Amino acid sequence: MCDEVVYPAPVTETMARRAREVAAVVAEITGAVGVLAVELFVTGEAGVLVNEIAPRVHNSGHLTIEGSSTSQFAQHLRAILDWPLGPTEMLAPTVVMANVVGRGDTDPRRRQRPALAEVPEAHLHLYGKTPRDARKIGHVTVLGEDREAVRSSAARAAGLLSGAVEHPPPVR
Repeated sequence: MCDEVVYPAPVTETMARRAREVAAVVAEITGAVGVLAVELFVTGEAGVLVNEIAPRVHNSGHLTIEGSSTSQFAQHLRAILDWPLGPTEMLAPTVVMANVVGRGDTDPRRRQRPALAEVPEAHLHLYGKTPRDARKIGHVTVLGEDREAVRSSAARAAGLLSGAVEHPPPVR
């Protein structure tokens, strides 16, 4: 299961170019219209293996909701309606999406207020699913300048919502 998606990907330009080439070949072979998610495993300096192909919007692209000038959802509709595609520029130098993963029956809705108070820059999306161990029940997206700070904020917010990270005790 995907824990986080980081933009830009922390890979070399050679690896990024190879990933784009493989994804383009997959799109051409499948004749895809709309959003096509191609999930890859990195196998070396320029090696990639296709792990999953999803001919639809995909969790790995959820960071585009806040992070891109046109989200994957809007882009998919534009493509299948044969409308002009929207711009794809990212809106910050770093965008990170971290999945909120269930832990027991902890309801993340009860943790929203303190999580957002602690990480106010987090954009929260809960899916309304019944929480259970290892089930994806939402995600948070954080935008910013510094990669490690953005990653830390996204992970903190997701952990607080899932119950994996405890809120600090109230100050007295």
